[in-house]
Amino acid sequence: MEVILLMAMTLDGKIARNSRQLVDWTGKADKQYFVRVTRKAGVVIMGSRTFDTIGKPLAGRKNIVMTRDPNRKSQEENLIFTDQSAGEIIRGLEKEGFEAVTLIGGAIVNSLFAKENLITQIHVTLVPVLFGQGLSLFKDSLDLKLELAENREIDKGHLLLVYRVIP
Repeated sequence: MEVILLMAMTLDGKIARNSRQLVDWTGKADKQYFVRVTRKAGVVIMGSRTFDTIGKPLAGRKNIVMTRDPNRKSQEENLIFTDQSAGEIIRGLEKEGFEAVTLIGGAIVNSLFAKENLITQIHVTLVPVLFGQGLSLFKDSLDLKLELAENREIDKGHLLLVYRVIP
C-alpha cells in the first residue's frame, strides 16, 4: 500500500500558522496537484482539526477522519470518523482493495503514520513564504530517511519535491 504524505510547506518548514488556518497560501498549481493525487488514490486521511478547518468531506474521495471523540458520527457515505490506529486503518483499506491513500494532515496524524513506518512517499510543495512560527510537518521527533524521486517547479518559485521513504 502506498501511503503518500501530501503537504504544502513554507520555506521555514511550517504547514500552517496554527491548527485552524485554511490552506489559502499555497497557490493554484499546488491545489491542482493536491486534487489530482488525492483523487487518484481515492482516499484522504486526516485529523479532526484538519477536517474541521476544511469544513466538509472532499468530493470524489473516501474521507477518513481520525478522532478520539466517540460522539463524532457521519451521515455522509464518503466520510468516516474513526479512533482506529494508523495500521488498522491501512489494513482495512487494503481489504477494501485500495492501493494508495493520501495523508493530508495535520502534524499529529502525520506523526502517527510515521511512527508505525507506514508512510512510503512524501510529496511537499515548498511555497515561497515565511511564517516564522507555526505547525511543523510532524509533531514528534522522528528519524526517517528519504530519497529524492522528483523535483520540479510547479509555479513561479513553488517547488514540488517528491521523496520515497527508505525502509
